[in-house]
Amino acid sequence: MSAWRTCGLVLGLLLAGVAGAEEPFPGAPEVTPCLEAPVSGMACIPGGPFLRGVNGGKHAPARPQSTVWVQSFYMDTYEVTYGDYKACEKEGRCRKAGPNYRDFDNPQQPISGVNWYDAKAFCEAHGKHLPTEAEWEKAARGTDGRLYPWGDEPATCERAVIMDSRGRSCGVKQRSKTHADVGRPEPVGTRPPNPYGLYDMAGNGWEWVADWFTPSWKACGKACQGVDPKGPCEGREPCAGYTEKVVRGGSWFWPASYATTVYRRPHVPANRPIFHHFGFRCAASLDEARALAGRAGSPSQ
Repeated sequence: MSAWRTCGLVLGLLLAGVAGAEEPFPGAPEVTPCLEAPVSGMACIPGGPFLRGVNGGKHAPARPQSTVWVQSFYMDTYEVTYGDYKACEKEGRCRKAGPNYRDFDNPQQPISGVNWYDAKAFCEAHGKHLPTEAEWEKAARGTDGRLYPWGDEPATCERAVIMDSRGRSCGVKQRSKTHADVGRPEPVGTRPPNPYGLYDMAGNGWEWVADWFTPSWKACGKACQGVDPKGPCEGREPCAGYTEKVVRGGSWFWPASYATTVYRRPHVPANRPIFHHFGFRCAASLDEARALAGRAGSPSQ
């Protein structure tokens, strides 16, 4: 993506946000501005309304499209890496989790094979939280309803790590005599970022989010509407009638049709007995981000 194209997309998102801010959103507070000081490894997503979901199409869980409102927050620039997670294990702040075989253990690859509980615990151990679906989708697509992080052009291997005609992970083979065609996630950040500066919001690794899965936005009802929606039971456990959490973004293992800003995939939070290679990234509220920025500026750090 050219520098001019990137600048144009950023300007479009900012203008869309300004235009949306001119129209009152029921029950919404004032948008709190991003912090003046940067937060290491994170990008600020300005608050306000955005278009979530789709109308039509084949993916019923993403219907119907509606406008929801999210307060300003921060999102990790990259997916949490294998190196990040193993460092947390070594420090005694995270449980042992992730892949137990080679070629998924490059320190810069996204961590994969963690369950939802481990993802949530990692984020909390770092003063952050697992993003809500609304936060994740706004960070992935901006405010203009784009189907992919870069716009509405289909996913290709130039834009995302996916399966294409050459095979999984864009034809990159896994270093294995028996599972070479399974492919593997690539180190984070090998493809261009979206206008917010976030990498791999489509492809590379599926990402856990906080919400319980519902069969559609319509079926979710009020819990998925309005201001800062968090889904059924606000994501907390237990939640009567709900057994699966959500992963978003597609991965190296699946084709372009999964690597969108709207595709919603359910899976049991324990990630067993069926084990999948899911990863995650963390988000931070403005209060959490302020604490992180203050901690980074402390002389003791």
